[in-house]
Amino acid sequence: MKTKSVFLETFGESPYIKVLDFFLTYPSFDYSKTQVADEVGISRITIEKIWGELIEKKVIIKTRTIGRAELYKLNTMNPKVKILMKIGLELASAYLRPKKEKHTIRVPV
Repeated sequence: MKTKSVFLETFGESPYIKVLDFFLTYPSFDYSKTQVADEVGISRITIEKIWGELIEKKVIIKTRTIGRAELYKLNTMNPKVKILMKIGLELASAYLRPKKEKHTIRVPV
């Protein structure tokens, strides 16, 4: 069983959010629709709807073609994507903060 990301815990596990979370988690690599669908556990039919919307909003961009497979990656130059990446980091930080405080030893002065 895979652990859920803080992003998924916060925004839910709709197919769209799962795909978005996948690209936010691995922004430096490019993937085909089939690879992403397999990784996030959704059907090819479901990802078709999501994929077109992500391309239209310029959240993902085509990087190359290998054979018949088109590969896409997160468009880190898109201002909205930059904000989503920042939100992801802030959520992770907020999630870790209470755990860190539990382990902090306070020395009376």
